[in-house]
Amino acid sequence: MDSEMTLQPPRAGRREWIGLVVLTLPMMLTSIDTTVLHLALPHIGAALEPSGSQLLWIVDIYALLLGALLLVMGTLGERVGRRRLLLIGAAGFGATSILAAYSTSAGTLIFARALLGLFGATLMPSTLSLLRNMFHDPKQRTAAISFWMASSMVGTVLGPAIGGIMLDYFWWGSVFLMAVPVMALLLFLGPAVLPEYRNPESGRLGVVSVVLLLVSMLSVVYGIQQFTEDSSDGTAVGVFAFGLVAGGFFVWWQGKEKDPLLDLRLFGSRTFSVAVAVVTLGLFAMSGVYFLLGQFLQSVGGMDPGEAGLAMMPTALASIVGVLGTPVLLKWIPRRPLITADLTLAALAIGVLTQIEADTAVWVVVVVGAVVSLGIGGAMSQCADMIMGSAPVEKAGRASAIQETATQVGVGVGIAVLGGITTAVYRAQLSDQPMGELPGNVARAAEDTVGAGAAAAGRLGGSPGDELLHAVREAFTSGVHVTATVSGLLMLGVAVLAGATLRNAPRHGGEVAPGSADAEGVDAGPADVAGAEEVAGVVDSAGAEGSADAAGAVGGEGEEGAGTTVTRADGRG
Repeated sequence: MDSEMTLQPPRAGRREWIGLVVLTLPMMLTSIDTTVLHLALPHIGAALEPSGSQLLWIVDIYALLLGALLLVMGTLGERVGRRRLLLIGAAGFGATSILAAYSTSAGTLIFARALLGLFGATLMPSTLSLLRNMFHDPKQRTAAISFWMASSMVGTVLGPAIGGIMLDYFWWGSVFLMAVPVMALLLFLGPAVLPEYRNPESGRLGVVSVVLLLVSMLSVVYGIQQFTEDSSDGTAVGVFAFGLVAGGFFVWWQGKEKDPLLDLRLFGSRTFSVAVAVVTLGLFAMSGVYFLLGQFLQSVGGMDPGEAGLAMMPTALASIVGVLGTPVLLKWIPRRPLITADLTLAALAIGVLTQIEADTAVWVVVVVGAVVSLGIGGAMSQCADMIMGSAPVEKAGRASAIQETATQVGVGVGIAVLGGITTAVYRAQLSDQPMGELPGNVARAAEDTVGAGAAAAGRLGGSPGDELLHAVREAFTSGVHVTATVSGLLMLGVAVLAGATLRNAPRHGGEVAPGSADAEGVDAGPADVAGAEEVAGVVDSAGAEGSADAAGAVGGEGEEGAGTTVTRADGRG
């Protein structure tokens, strides 16, 4: 080989692109699951009559367990095989969705959602880490990650539309059954088109680390939610403080572990660190808006589920535009100003929500949601690309787990905090609204959640019911104002953070400029040098099929490190 020849990473072939389509199935599913849940919340509140805290747990427990276990599953996938773990998770997720659909109490639904978080944690890192192993060319990887993220947005489009129709004609549990055929399709196609990657020497699973992470996250969220239920509860403050201490001890313990659950060395790259921070804080701010949107359209705007589902479709479509438009815009606009503009756009749109009233036209709220999604979609697409591109390929599982953990922690804690703020303001404002004399059970229902309050007003009927519905809508709108103020300011702060720290961010992946701060961070790993050198000639002459086989060869000898086993989709090593 000519020593002067420019080394190029292998390009993906037909098999990789077909595999990418299959990897979008679990992404689409989890988006559908989250979207339809938000749409179904008023119906769950009316049917199961959960307390305000239980309603938040129904939403939060999934994201929290998902976030806490993603790091574990990233390591486990490297040991048992990423494809195998993906398929195990698909089977469990489908079965548990049936349990959630037929829950008869708030406690059972919370338990089912916890199991969904467990199995969902096997899906996320497997899809993104497999993608990282399948696409080595930076431009192809940027396009693949954008397509992968767009599939999530497709789920958010299909979720409200299908979920709204199902809620119009069936019971609330039917929305969970949509996961069953999707998971069945993944189980059928996955073994045929997805390669297997494993690294038996990836390290052991740290039980202490897992326990510390779970205790920290659950304690913090429990403390927040209990505080919103009763601000005078000293136990809530104590549990919250305990969670913070456990979280600090978790980070300290990772620095002592030989095989840490959270590989702190990855944060040696500024690009990686800032991207993780933007994902966590940005989705924290956004989660409050998404949590309130479906409830506002139905309980305040008076829409039925089908109408609300259709009204939420522009929000999802805008996300797709933001994600798929990112690779195109990066051809002309550098990473730093583009991601800053995306986040600023989202912050300004959230600010509009501070000015809406209970009788504001619903199209205004829909447009605001769409603009927020447009900005967030573009920003999160870039962050995912930076996170995966900054990590060595043999640590793709760890990096993808960190990325997904940041996502779920941001969403889970964001809903707990911002949802708790909305609930607290709603209850305080409701008590100040003129409602006349109400039966005790009606008053208690109205104080729990806006969905339960609207349902109680409907059962009450007549003039008292109209007065109660007006009070519920005004109180919830006040909660939206406060939450939007907090979310908008935080999102603006994230935009400033990105603009101030991503000075050397590359246009694609995690490539860094020589001499930049990032160049002194995480090493490129053996795949980026030895792998490219070994197959550069093969890629030039073999075409698409040769590219796929060359990629498999690199994975076996350079990418995953010693002891790695790489199996092609056809079963041959």
